[in-house]
This record gives sequence, structure tokens and C-alpha cells, in this order.
Amino acid sequence: MTEASPSPAPSPPHASGIPRSLFAFSIFYGGMVCLAGILANKQVHIGPLEVEAGIFAFILLVMLSSAVAELHGRAVANRLVAFGFAPLVFSIFLTLFVLALPVSPQMPAERIAAFNMMMWVTPRIWVAGILAYGVGQFLNVYLFSKLTAATGRWIAVRGVVAGMLSQIVDTAIFIPVSFYGEFPITNLLIGQMIAKVALVLIVMPLLIILVVCFGRWLDSQPASGK
Repeated sequence: MTEASPSPAPSPPHASGIPRSLFAFSIFYGGMVCLAGILANKQVHIGPLEVEAGIFAFILLVMLSSAVAELHGRAVANRLVAFGFAPLVFSIFLTLFVLALPVSPQMPAERIAAFNMMMWVTPRIWVAGILAYGVGQFLNVYLFSKLTAATGRWIAVRGVVAGMLSQIVDTAIFIPVSFYGEFPITNLLIGQMIAKVALVLIVMPLLIILVVCFGRWLDSQPASGK
């Protein structure tokens, strides 16, 4: 598989003041931060493993932060991760606000129960999500950037290595903080780690190359005339 060549320097801003790729990826990143918690309400089977579906959004977050580090540098990628706390925390407060509002009498009782069951989680899970997100994403950017000298043109290699290690750490934080003492967590912890590592191995190599190439194409387009 042909690897995209390394980016020597962050691309210059366009007329909007921000590179097109960074603008587009930041919007997508913010959406995935909020969506991950909602998807986590469904347990899915991947072969013999049973995992929460939020891992698909987290894999995309890892890919996006790595792509931004490749295109615009580690400092910019770290700011992207830091800004990601804003939609994550705000979505929690907005969820609490909506849950506290009176329910319309026209809403069927079964829909109310389903909504409350899906949207209401314990404070431990919210805290675990914030901690796991921050540590995992900052670690991914750090490892991806540090591996640049050793891997050179092989973007997929550093994306896979950084993604696997950061997702193992993410899971090692999220599962114990969320569920330790509630029920035995060993099988869930191991299953989540294996599933995330497998998904990174399967999805990351091609996806990160395509996204980085797409980002470079976006940044190469001439600014629109006024």
C-alpha cells in the first residue's frame, strides 16, 4: 500500500484564517465527541466479543487527532483535543437540563422510559468518559508525533501503534472508573481492549491515509474569490 508522504510543515491558512482541513476535521471531531456517549448505550457483537458501540466513534477521534497532527503539527492537534472537552462537557449539562424539564403529556410513557434509560447515566460514567477521553487522546497525539522520526513516510504504522496503545489506556481508565465494584469487570475490560486493538488494526491503516490525503487536497484548493 502506498503511504502518503510526510507533511513538512503546517499548511498556510486560507482567506478564512484557518486551513480548510482543520476547519472540516474540527467540526467532525466535535460531533464524534458527543456521539460517542450516545452510541455507547448499545452493546454489539464483533465476532466473539461483546462491546459497547461507542468504540466506533472513539476510533474516528483517534484517526482525526492523528491526521491533524500529521497535517498541522502536534501543538494544533493538542488544541483540537483540548477544545473537544467543550462539546463533551456541555453535552452533559445540556442532557441534565433536558432530563429535568417537564415531559409533554402527549409523549407516550414507553418513549419517556426509553429516552430516560438511554440518556441518563451515573456520574461515574460521565467522569470516566471525560478522564478516558483526555488521557487517551493526548497520549495518541504524543505517541503519533514521537513516532514520526522512526516511521518516516509510514503514516499508517505510527497511526496504528499510537492508536492501539492509546485505546488500551483509554479502556483501562474508563471501565474501572465506571464499573469497578458494580460487577466483575475483567471480561468486559479484556473484551474492550481486544476489540479496540482489532478495530485499529483493521480500520486505521487505510482510513488515516485517505483522510490525510483528503486534508492535503482541501488545503491545496485556491481560496474562493470575494
